[in-house]
Amino acid sequence: MAVSAMTALDCAWGFYAHRQINRLAIFTLPPEMLGFYKKNISYITEAAVNPDRRRYVVEGEAARHYIDLDHYGDSALAKLSVSWDLALTKYPEDTLQAHGVVPWQIYRTYIRLREAFLVRDPDAILRLSADLGHYVGDAHVPLHTTVNYDGQLTGQTGIHAFWESRLPELFSTRYNYLVGRAAYLHDPQRAAWDAVASAHHALDSVLGFERSLALQMGDRRYSYETKGRQTVRVYSQEYAAAYHDMLAGMVERQMRAAIRMTGSLWYTAWVDAGQPDLFSLMAYAPGEEELRRRREELKKWREAASGADSILHR
Repeated sequence: MAVSAMTALDCAWGFYAHRQINRLAIFTLPPEMLGFYKKNISYITEAAVNPDRRRYVVEGEAARHYIDLDHYGDSALAKLSVSWDLALTKYPEDTLQAHGVVPWQIYRTYIRLREAFLVRDPDAILRLSADLGHYVGDAHVPLHTTVNYDGQLTGQTGIHAFWESRLPELFSTRYNYLVGRAAYLHDPQRAAWDAVASAHHALDSVLGFERSLALQMGDRRYSYETKGRQTVRVYSQEYAAAYHDMLAGMVERQMRAAIRMTGSLWYTAWVDAGQPDLFSLMAYAPGEEELRRRREELKKWREAASGADSILHR
């Protein structure tokens, strides 16, 4: 039987956690949206991991999942938390892409979702809703905000999958997922940056607590488990429980925040699109000609709204 080690690339916010975030976000929605999303709950849940499936085959996808704030120095948030167009006046695009664009990607995906609601395209609404939940989830992971994304710079390689995959898989059945109703976000771009800032603020604890615990527990840090036909080295359940306790609810808080923000962005996009009747889309798939007509209507609407670009990038 082969023996292998789990790495950060095996999962991201674990596939399990991403699916949970999208699924549970549905239950934050108002009645006018809930029926449509519940009818498609299987798709929304499973498609939550599609961006991870694309990241190694679609050019530019990988950068949409993280941002290396510490690359930009101590005042990174003050310098970066602006529109994409303004960021491009401060840094070359290849630098921004190399160090991640997740907060801007959240806003871009929100804009695309709003437009999918405007043209009443159910396929696009579902696809973009699922993608948006994924990027929101990633923005809530502290290790998605640092160059030291897998502890590789501090002798903690493997901590990425440990925090965002193994801990939720072991302990998330204990979490309280009653996060309240989705709320209208007056500034979705700011909400994305606030999520990143909150996650980054927790980074020192994520790394520091694990370093301290490793010194205390020594050889009890790892164990071996059988997964399919392989035996893999994992962080032991004893070690995971001790680390989870040290984090004092951090993983649960970040999952809860991601669930509520995902639902809130879906809701905000729907409101900003004029609250279209989603019930009428539950059994309806518009043809290409109908979608072409709706896209033309959207184009005219955007042209008529002077400063459409400023709406997109403010």
